Amino acid sequence: MSAQKDIIIALDEGTTNAKAVALDGQGNVVAKFSRALAIHTPREGWVEQSGDALLDASLDVVAQAITCVGAQRVAALAISNQRETAIGWYRASGRPLGPAITWQCSRTADFCRALREQGHEAYIKSITGLPVAPLFSASKMRWLLESVPNGMTLAQQGEICLGTIDSWLLWNLTHGEEFRCDISNASRTQLLNLNSGQWDNKMLALFGIPQQALPEVCPSSHHFGVTKGLERIPDGIPILAMIGDSHAALFAHGLGMEGCVKATYGTGSSVMAPVFSAQSEVSALATTIAWHDGDTLVYGLEGNIPHTGDAVAWMADSTGLSELPEEQLLHELNTLPATVDSTLGVYFVPALTGLGAPWWDEDARGLIHGLSRGVKRAHLVRAALESITYQIADVVLAMRQHNGFRLSALMVDGGPTKNDWLMQYQADLLGCPVMRSDIPELSAIGAGLLARKKLQGASTSQLRDYLPEHVSFQPNMARHGRLQKRWHEWQGAVERTRWQTR
Repeated sequence: MSAQKDIIIALDEGTTNAKAVALDGQGNVVAKFSRALAIHTPREGWVEQSGDALLDASLDVVAQAITCVGAQRVAALAISNQRETAIGWYRASGRPLGPAITWQCSRTADFCRALREQGHEAYIKSITGLPVAPLFSASKMRWLLESVPNGMTLAQQGEICLGTIDSWLLWNLTHGEEFRCDISNASRTQLLNLNSGQWDNKMLALFGIPQQALPEVCPSSHHFGVTKGLERIPDGIPILAMIGDSHAALFAHGLGMEGCVKATYGTGSSVMAPVFSAQSEVSALATTIAWHDGDTLVYGLEGNIPHTGDAVAWMADSTGLSELPEEQLLHELNTLPATVDSTLGVYFVPALTGLGAPWWDEDARGLIHGLSRGVKRAHLVRAALESITYQIADVVLAMRQHNGFRLSALMVDGGPTKNDWLMQYQADLLGCPVMRSDIPELSAIGAGLLARKKLQGASTSQLRDYLPEHVSFQPNMARHGRLQKRWHEWQGAVERTRWQTR
């Protein structure tokens, strides 16, 4: 690599924004650009986006980043992307079959329910590591083929391409010359065999997806192709990494160090742990491929929680806090919990649309348990924040059932992690350090690190100098012991949300 070509442009194509981040030779963010993306809900439960809009926004922010730093300095591109979203297009023209069906979309719920009723779920999970749910890409791809005339026939003839968003971006960045996807995104389709790392013929048959329509599966750190035929992006820039965004964040936290579990706190939360075997008896969690760095395949155990930051937002609405100006609201959420010594026995279980991992009970409904005359707003807000930590701990408890799992630190990111009280409570509850990243571009950085590995021919361990710093919250072990009783009482409250479903 010449001294002049020191910049990696990392594209983070998310659900609500496309961001491009320029990373210099020391891994520092030197420029960033963002463009908002629209989400469409044409029917109840349907969630989709324009594939052209995703592409236009992505190319625009990448072009802006290249112009900002100078094309002569750009050594490579990297991509992190929203997972499970599926898109189809015609191979000859490159035109989309229709909208991209996003990960939130539940239009294939009836098909998934039929698979479960026919007894396929255990077998599907044994092959792919994933439970049957409309979240994953396979049923969406089937829907796309059924939505166009002769879709199945055209796909069998190789005239239709089906892919996750990484493959759609790569196809267009390379002017249709490369039809590939990364293995982490492929593992979220429900079509990949976790053991072989290739498309599984039995899953393809079960979902009705011709292999001719699917991209080639490649490592996450890989020479995927070079840019070609784009107006504002020079030809010949190599694309050296592609990876799902949550996986990229885990990589940026600690390069997959054993014992370092990642929790992203947002509206909901994703908790993911790197593991080194696809074999897992933890039925409450998904097993997925975290990444392939070009040398080593790393698996991941993952639990998804639908209501964490959303639980606090609900409580803020319900107690009138949300009527405050945003800055004052954040101040209150950060300071109110510490004004009281406890919740006075109140537990808030935010099963507002059901429970996610590790319970997976879509019929459960939320409750506030333990109300007494002395309970005030501060106690309720504290209960909402505590509910985040208990839900994270519930997933970690399920992870402990995996053979060889250990927890040495919880690596955290996302908006709610800015609350120091919350982070300390999480550390005390788990009895391990909580390491917070304050860098919002973590997914882009993870993809950029994988590209740098390929660019420099480095080992993964040699990337440690590029990792962003973390703020550490050390556990109070005396308090850890006391909080175990609270956690046990929380689990009793969770059971009360589920009584009507059994």
